[in-house]
Amino acid sequence: MQLYAILRREGFADEPDLQAAAARSTKVGDEEMSDRVRWIRSYVLDEDSGRVGTLCIYEASDPEAIREHARCANLPIDEIIAIADTVVVRPDPAPAAA
Repeated sequence: MQLYAILRREGFADEPDLQAAAARSTKVGDEEMSDRVRWIRSYVLDEDSGRVGTLCIYEASDPEAIREHARCANLPIDEIIAIADTVVVRPDPAPAAA
């Protein structure tokens, strides 16, 4: 399994839309593709348009598994980027207030 960053710019109308997408993503990943795709975390992007974007970190067998997961969960994808390495300077801070 390889780590990937998935960019979803302006992918969601608002926070409730994002929460519904997260539920679909979890269901598909856990019930249908647990051997090929694993959602690790997401950073929610405050887009200038007022929509919500995300930068998601996934572990997957390959980019096609991520695309299949997105199709099954009805999720947008703008870009899939393989992560070559991780450099942790500090742990993630406490989540930002919404």
